[in-house]
Amino acid sequence: MQTSERPQMPGMGQGITVIIAGFLPLLAIVSMFPAVPAMIQHFGADRNAGWKVPAMVSAPGLSIAIVALFVGVLVDRFGRRRLLLTSTFLYGVFGAVPFLLDSLDQIYASRLLLGCTEAVILTTLNTLMADYWDERGRRNWLTLQGLVGPAFSSIMIFFAGSLAAWRWNGIFLLYLTAFPIFLAMVRYMYEPDPAAKQAVTLDPTVGEKAGSLLPTLLLVGGMTLFSSALYYVFIINGGLVWQELGIADPASIGRITALPSLFIVLGAAIFWQLGRSGVSHRGQIAAFLAVLGTGLVIIGLAGDWRMMVFGTAVQQTGAGMGVATLIAFALSRLAPQHRARGMGVWTACFFFGQFSSPLLVSLLRTAMGTMQGAFLISGCVGLVGAVLTWLMLGRGART
Repeated sequence: MQTSERPQMPGMGQGITVIIAGFLPLLAIVSMFPAVPAMIQHFGADRNAGWKVPAMVSAPGLSIAIVALFVGVLVDRFGRRRLLLTSTFLYGVFGAVPFLLDSLDQIYASRLLLGCTEAVILTTLNTLMADYWDERGRRNWLTLQGLVGPAFSSIMIFFAGSLAAWRWNGIFLLYLTAFPIFLAMVRYMYEPDPAAKQAVTLDPTVGEKAGSLLPTLLLVGGMTLFSSALYYVFIINGGLVWQELGIADPASIGRITALPSLFIVLGAAIFWQLGRSGVSHRGQIAAFLAVLGTGLVIIGLAGDWRMMVFGTAVQQTGAGMGVATLIAFALSRLAPQHRARGMGVWTACFFFGQFSSPLLVSLLRTAMGTMQGAFLISGCVGLVGAVLTWLMLGRGART
């Protein structure tokens, strides 16, 4: 509910709150990896701990992929703010409660519940970004999110490592950061006025037309699923390519990839410049897929660590363009009354892409004989996708 004291026009408070809150789902994945060895050791008496602990890490993603399909309907029907506040508060509860548990099955269940809250947070935040700001405002805040993201992730990984070294389940205390974010939401986030939501109009050449909701959702979902599967190829399997090149030490891989990983910031800047220059959404997606695909092809053809670093830099540039480009494209296609429903589909498809990517890459690796061969084919698929996007996706549309 909103009061007369709350601002009715979005400003710095709303923007910063949306950006910081948007990292809560990322925290659920990034923070856990340093704790995996310690948790496997702690639950060593369970002979299945070797696969249960990694499954526990990825459990929220499975919940998001399933629940987000239905969350959008609830957000459209019952409003944004109340669901956002409730889900953020419960995120802090379900995220931190494993600190008090000593049962792997109970921790796994809490992680599934955590994923349900993440589905609501992601869907609601992305919807509010379109409710609060027009095309230019969304582009600016999405770009800032892309620029801040790498630094925020590094900070979280640092604290996660320290907490994991202190205690096997100390890492779950990081989820208490949800409560200050909850208080910021209480202060700054307001339920958009229906008239204001309608005022943020769509481009009539690309937007959802009467009776076209299902085709729009299929287009948004299909594009997101395809792009997400490519987006996670390197994130999940990049280390295996390094092993094929003869570099297996995790510390060495971390040092070598530190510099090219910063190119994700360049990708965020390219996204901002393309939008500022009036490049259409089909042009932005085609550029994202072309850059990402080119990076994967270079990695697939790399013969030494130098070429691998170059390919990684190109791939990370494309990755920096990816999420912001896909969100902006989806929001440009959705009418206000169906916005949350559409972003629920977007969220579900993005995480289905995360789930399906390693399975598809494994099939390609079996067919090609090497992980580099799988990267080469994945990159070629991305380049073909870029061409088809340019040729087929709303050829007359411009932002």
